[in-house]
Amino acid sequence: MKKLSARRRHPLAAVVVLLLALAATGGLYAAFAPADKAQADETAQSLAIDEGKKLYAVGCSSCHGTGGQGSSDGPSLVGVGAAAVDFQVGTGRMPLQQQGAQAPKKKVIYSQAQIDQMAAYIASLGAGPNIPTEKQVSPEGADIAKGGELFRTNCAQCHNFTGEGGALTHGKYAPSLEGVSPKHVYEAMQTGPQNMPSFPDTTMPEKNKKDIIAYLDAVNGEKTESPGGLKLGGLGPVSEGLFAWIFGLGALIAVAVWVAARTAKAKKS
Repeated sequence: MKKLSARRRHPLAAVVVLLLALAATGGLYAAFAPADKAQADETAQSLAIDEGKKLYAVGCSSCHGTGGQGSSDGPSLVGVGAAAVDFQVGTGRMPLQQQGAQAPKKKVIYSQAQIDQMAAYIASLGAGPNIPTEKQVSPEGADIAKGGELFRTNCAQCHNFTGEGGALTHGKYAPSLEGVSPKHVYEAMQTGPQNMPSFPDTTMPEKNKKDIIAYLDAVNGEKTESPGGLKLGGLGPVSEGLFAWIFGLGALIAVAVWVAARTAKAKKS
């Protein structure tokens, strides 16, 4: 009887065995699940790159080369990053319709999924700026006054101080920023498209980019009001007043001359 009692299991032994089993199961999950997820993400990325390569071959390779190395008709895309693709293709500037002083904004012919695939392929050719997240481009919590100061210092020379755009040399121009999405504004600052200089994070930190986006939304957004009526490209009260004086008085003078001429002609009759 003593021998049987010695072999009898402790009442908590089953609980311990169960906990060990659960721990082992959790350990196995921890060991294999992350690997499975990483493998799935890698597979999805590979598929996106493959599909992007096919789209690139059809719509882009004739100018930029079969491997993105560039040609006499288009620059190299190695190292431009996913952000450049998302901006250029997402605003319809690419594929280019015809060679000119610069690529104009036009109707987008690719879906966002296709743009993401092409961006993934170009990003695989060389490291470059990534497509910004919603948090990066959100104006929430930004300093609008600071954004205005930064915009007037770095951007107003070309885009006008409210982002209305303006003419440059040799047929080039700074496009209007009205209706441009915050994501594309951010990408433009990151990549420097067309004749625009680039402002990487080392030159203009992410916080400053958010401030500029918030300023543009305040002065040129959908909810922006113009109490003075026609804003004439946001040129300001002095130039707008001068416009009224020149054209307003000019019209009055023209009417006065016409009336005087008609009166003199009537008297001679």
